Amino acid sequence: MTKLLRYLKNYVPLILAVVVLLIVQAYCDLALPSYTSDIVDIGIQQGGIDNAAADQISASSMEQISWFLTDEEYGLVQDSYTLDGDIYKKNDLSSQEEENLSSVLSAPMAILYQAKQSGNLDLSQVEAAVDAGMVSKEQLLSIKEEALSRMGQVSDAMITSAAVGFVRSEYQSIGVNLEEVQKDYLYNVGGKMLLMTVLMMAAAIAAGFLSSYIAAGVSKNLRNQMFSKVISFSSAEVDKFSTASLITRCTNDIQQIQMTIVMMLRIVLYAPIIGIGGILKVAATHTGLEWIIAVAVGVMLALVLSLVSVAMPKFKKMQGLIDRVNLVSREILTGLSVIRAFGREKYEEERFDEANTNLMKTQLFTNRVMTLMMPMMMLVMNGITLLIVWFSSKGIDTGSMQVGDMIAFMTYTMTIVMAFMMITMISIMLPRAGVAAARVDEVLETEPSIEDKPDTKEADQKVGKGEVVFDHVTFTYPGAEHPVLKDISFTAKPGQTTAFIGSTGCGKSTLIHLLPRFYDVTEGSIRIDGVDIRDLSQHKLRSLLGFVPQKGVLFTGTIESNLKFGGEQITDEQMKEAASIAQAEEFISQKPAGYDSPISQGGTNVSGGQKQRLSIGRAIAKQAKIFLFDDSFSALDYKTDAALRKELNQKLSDATILLVAQRISTVFHAEQIIVLDEGEIVGMGTHEELLAGCPTYQEIVRSQLSSKELGLKEGEQ
Repeated sequence: MTKLLRYLKNYVPLILAVVVLLIVQAYCDLALPSYTSDIVDIGIQQGGIDNAAADQISASSMEQISWFLTDEEYGLVQDSYTLDGDIYKKNDLSSQEEENLSSVLSAPMAILYQAKQSGNLDLSQVEAAVDAGMVSKEQLLSIKEEALSRMGQVSDAMITSAAVGFVRSEYQSIGVNLEEVQKDYLYNVGGKMLLMTVLMMAAAIAAGFLSSYIAAGVSKNLRNQMFSKVISFSSAEVDKFSTASLITRCTNDIQQIQMTIVMMLRIVLYAPIIGIGGILKVAATHTGLEWIIAVAVGVMLALVLSLVSVAMPKFKKMQGLIDRVNLVSREILTGLSVIRAFGREKYEEERFDEANTNLMKTQLFTNRVMTLMMPMMMLVMNGITLLIVWFSSKGIDTGSMQVGDMIAFMTYTMTIVMAFMMITMISIMLPRAGVAAARVDEVLETEPSIEDKPDTKEADQKVGKGEVVFDHVTFTYPGAEHPVLKDISFTAKPGQTTAFIGSTGCGKSTLIHLLPRFYDVTEGSIRIDGVDIRDLSQHKLRSLLGFVPQKGVLFTGTIESNLKFGGEQITDEQMKEAASIAQAEEFISQKPAGYDSPISQGGTNVSGGQKQRLSIGRAIAKQAKIFLFDDSFSALDYKTDAALRKELNQKLSDATILLVAQRISTVFHAEQIIVLDEGEIVGMGTHEELLAGCPTYQEIVRSQLSSKELGLKEGEQ
């Protein structure tokens, strides 16, 4: 969770805006049950009359009401009404003044209403006695207390209900249209409910939009950070994580984080707001049933904690299984032609099915565990509903609760329970997102093993012609027991070709990869014009190099975009010259679109030889000082190979060329040939020198050339 929160620090203002919108949404949501209660209790049961402060009262009724008022209360009533003929009409009052007036009038009206309904109090006799001065104010107030006592222990709401009954009868006697009063009230409350609903919808949409914007922004930033970090990795870090895992972390894991952030902002923030608001609303109902909510929350918390504790280990395992599926899928799709050639489709299908089945079983387990939540939550909710109805019915029977109060309490209780259900839903995603965040953090917090020195200043780094010196270089792969290169020393001079040849696995490609610092040497040093490459910035170092990998790699785009991959400074003339040197001009000119011909992903729409020639042309177009060819001529025929090397010698006469090859014909004319065997130099010199004095080189030559060819060569020596 803390990792997820750390990603949000740049979006604090927007998050605060989301919180405000959620508060508005919660306020509207919590207001609706109160309006529903009012519609049931006031709009339907009370005919739209919400309190005892009647709009109109006849003079005779006002006189009867005054019997049971103190002088102070009567003064308040007189200030609140104006006599118009024989009707008292209510003045414009504030909500507080109207509430005070209703409180004063409730008891007298309730007494008068009950007297009329039951006949226990003869109002005509009281009126006659009052007119004759036979009954004092104290006696009338005493009658009020006695009448209230006979009404029993009832709630304020029930007294108000009796007072409303008096107002209804008063309206009816005056001639007020009760149907219109009820309609006006229902329309008024219904309009407020509609307004609250629209406002709640607008707040929810705005909060959802901002939440999605924040989550998408975090996801974008994470992908950028991940990409920048991976780009800075050396081959050691890439090997540590694996390409498939890095792809999963950049896609699936970040997507999990994005989805969870949306849910956090919309649910994790909203749930406590609506839950606390619901609890406050429930407390305001004074039903005495708050203990039901405490029981429900306790049961749900126990349920959630139990299920999450069971599922959490499986969530951690799931991401690793997704890595495995991606790895197998990538291998199968990349090597599809080889799989078909060897008839291994069935085996690969079984291998994918195994990885896919393992992932499915884990997902099924977690889904089944989490699926239990919904029916169990529904069981808890239905149980709560039964408890509320059971105990509320007793309150309604005794007169201490109204039907609307029960509906409101039930709605608020369900709102609180739903808040916990929402947290439960997010709890399903949080463990998995936590694992994803940890995997992303693992990449972001991994420091590259190869970094520029802190005091490196690229502007001060001056390199001359590009002389390369390997000085007692030894290299061991991370985690390996034995070095792959041992005590390698040689000098590669500008204008010359230094070739490396040897058996497979002798360290030729590894040696080439040390120069651009894909790996750093374990012992010794590599210098360019006397400067240790570790003292150069990686950007400066690689700007000096034109690298052609063993496997030609092209990028989606056009032939032109691939040939100009070395930088925007490459002109069209330089591009075409590089293509000509690389012997690619012929097949490019045969394409209808020429240099604008599209290149598909991975260069699958060109042949292996064409791909290799374009890779060579890309390096040449860069016009580097040092060229590294890592067995880059293997896919070329002998004629193209010879023509390309001839062009290289003529057009790149000032450059330092380091060339790895398997064929003798490729290294034959090199000024310096270095023979490697098990990571050590066993021979160094020209072709003639090695043929005369290096057994390993002689063995390689005999394996590739016939006796007749050897004789010819020897005859020319």
